[in-house]
Amino acid sequence: MAKIDRLTNLTENEELLWQDRKRYLGLPLSFTIYSFSKNKFYMKTGIFNVKSEEILLYRILDITFKQSFGQKIFGVGSVILNTADRTTPVLEIKSIKTPDRVRKALSNLVEQRRDEKRVTGKEMFGAAGAFDSTGDDGDFDFDGMIDHNN
Repeated sequence: MAKIDRLTNLTENEELLWQDRKRYLGLPLSFTIYSFSKNKFYMKTGIFNVKSEEILLYRILDITFKQSFGQKIFGVGSVILNTADRTTPVLEIKSIKTPDRVRKALSNLVEQRRDEKRVTGKEMFGAAGAFDSTGDDGDFDFDGMIDHNN
């Protein structure tokens, strides 16, 4: 038997629940791969210069489905994730098959992870950028959101 070191135990891949590629004219001719497990969302782009992005599902604040007329013709659409992640506050999952089903599945998983972690929406507002990058704290209005007009 092969000896399994501690690093190998930590890097065991989670089972992927969904995976797709960005599509052109409905065909998976891209080097952008999207996937998610029960805890994380992954995006991997590139063939020679590879970039991987990983977002914890409980950090997703809002999920939007969008489908243009052209996307509708080819049976694809996009899902937009607004997150509390500093490096990727907005992630667009572009031109995937069955985007509405993916949105619903992600939404359910996000709620499950938040319940497990006991994270509520109010706790996530501060992490989502309650303070903008200019250092201006802004004024908060009654619902906890920043009012940049004052």
